[in-house]
Amino acid sequence: MRHSTPLPFDPADKPVIWTVSVSRLSELFRDITLEYDALADIEPVNLGFDEAARHIRERLATERCDAVIAAGSNAAYLKGRLSVPVVIAKASGFDFMQALARARKVSDRIGVITYQDDMPALAEFAATFGVPIEQRTYATEEDARAQINDLKAAGIKAIVGAGLITDLAEEAGLTGVFVYSAASIRQAFDDALELARLAQLETNRSRRHVVADTLRAKHGLADLRGESDAMERVRQAVVLYAKSPATVLIQGETGCGKELVAQAIHRESPRTLGGANRPFVAVNCGAIAESLLESELFGHEEGAFTGARRGGHAGLFEAANRGTLFLDEIGEMPLTLQTRLLRVLEEREVVRVGGTRPIPINVRFISATHCDLEARVREGRFRADLFYRLAVLRLALPPLRERPADILPLAEWSLRTALASLSARAHPNLAAELAACAPLLLRYGWPGNVRELRNLTERLALFLAAEPLQALTPSFVAGIAPELGTPLPGTVQVAPRAIAAESATAVLARFGGRRDAAADYLGISRTTLWRRLREESGA
Repeated sequence: MRHSTPLPFDPADKPVIWTVSVSRLSELFRDITLEYDALADIEPVNLGFDEAARHIRERLATERCDAVIAAGSNAAYLKGRLSVPVVIAKASGFDFMQALARARKVSDRIGVITYQDDMPALAEFAATFGVPIEQRTYATEEDARAQINDLKAAGIKAIVGAGLITDLAEEAGLTGVFVYSAASIRQAFDDALELARLAQLETNRSRRHVVADTLRAKHGLADLRGESDAMERVRQAVVLYAKSPATVLIQGETGCGKELVAQAIHRESPRTLGGANRPFVAVNCGAIAESLLESELFGHEEGAFTGARRGGHAGLFEAANRGTLFLDEIGEMPLTLQTRLLRVLEEREVVRVGGTRPIPINVRFISATHCDLEARVREGRFRADLFYRLAVLRLALPPLRERPADILPLAEWSLRTALASLSARAHPNLAAELAACAPLLLRYGWPGNVRELRNLTERLALFLAAEPLQALTPSFVAGIAPELGTPLPGTVQVAPRAIAAESATAVLARFGGRRDAAADYLGISRTTLWRRLREESGA
C-alpha cells in the first residue's frame, strides 16, 4: 500500500484530518482510519452539508485541521464553503465495474445515479456488454429521491451510487449498491496526507523566511535622519544607551519612529556587534487581543487551552533570547500581564501558559509608548513598580513640528525614495521646487509626524510619476494634499518657538536668498524680515 512508508512529519505535529459523512461511507472511513492512525490524527464528523460546514467553520476558529475528506455531493458542497482543503474521495472505474457486477446479481436492469455529471463511459460499457443501465444525475437530496422513485416506477430494482443514493434506495425498498471501495478511500487518505505534507513544508519554509526576516533589526543609526539639534541629541542617546543592558523606555507621538530608534539601539549594542546577529523581536501590545497576548509573550504548553498547539509553543520572550524584545505601546498591556512581565524582569525567567518549569532568558527590554505612563500610574492603570523597571533609561522623541529644520530634507529624501520605487526619475531641480513649497510644509502641524510626511511624499510620487512633466509647485502640492492648508485640532499652525529663535540670516541662506519663502517660514511679513536682517547685520 502507498502509505506503508511513513511520511516525513514531525511526530509532535502530526497532520489533522477530519472525515465528513452521514451515510454508510462513515463505516468505511472508520475502518480505513485505523490503518492511518500512526500517520495522522483523524476524527470523524458525522454531519452533512450545511450542518457540517457550520460545525467545521466554528471549530476552525480555535482548532487546527489540515484537510477534510468527504465524497459525492457532500464533498462538492463543502469544497466551496471551507477555508481548509477538501479532498474528494472518488470512485474509480474499477469500483463501478465491481458495483455493476454486484447489482447484476440482483436485477438485469441497473440504475446508476451520480452527482451532477453522468458518466459517458458507462453508456459505452452498456452498449458493448449488453447491460441495460439507466443513468441519472442529481443536485439535491430531493432531486436524488425523485430520481430513485422514477427508476423504481420503471421496474429497476438495483441502484448503484454513493452513500446518500444507496441509503435513499434502500429507504425506497430497492437494493442499494455502494460504489466506493477501500482502495479508493485509501487513495483519498493518501491525497490528504500529501496535501498536509506539502502545506507543512511550505509553512516551514515561510516560517524560516519570516524568522530570518522579522527577528532581525533592519534599521540602524544611519536611518535616524535629520540634521536638527534635536535629532543629533537622539542619535547621541542611542549610542550611549546601546552600551548598557538596562531597560529603555521610548516616549513619543505616533509616527515619530519609536521602533526605528529601538532597532538602532539594538544594532549599536554589543549584542549585535561582531556579526553576532542577535534577534530583535517586536510586539505591539495594543494590537493583539488580551486573550492571545499572554500566550504570544510567554508561550504555552500542549493542552494549556482549546486550540493549543501540539507539543507546546515557545513565546516571544524565548524567541528574543540573547537579543532584544521591543514592547511597543506598553501602556496598553493589561494589568494582569503587567504583573507577569514584572516577574520576568526581576527573575529573568519565564513560565509558559499551562506550565510549571521556569525557562531562563537573557533579553534586553526596550518598550515604547505614545501615552503619559506616569499619568496612568497615578490613575492606577499601570503598575508603578513595572514603570520604574522599564524606564531605567528614558528617551523622548521630538515631534516633527518641533524640528522644522528637518522637514524639507526629510521630504526630499522620502520623495526621491518613493519616486525610485516607482521607477520614476526625480526632477533635477527637486530641492528648489520643494523650497518653493516650504510655506505649506513648514506651517503644517504634522500630527502623524515622520510617518505622515512619508505617506504624503508617496502620494506625491504617484502623481508625479504619472505626469513626468508636472512641476512640484505649491498649488500642485495643495491640490494633492489639501490637509496642509487646513487647521487640524491639537496641532500647531503658527511658527513654533524653535523657528522664531532662528536667525533671519540663517533662514534666508537656507532658502537661497528667497525672501518670500524665508518670511513665510518664519511666519512674518517681508517688511519684518527686512528689519530683522538689518538688525542682525548691525546696519
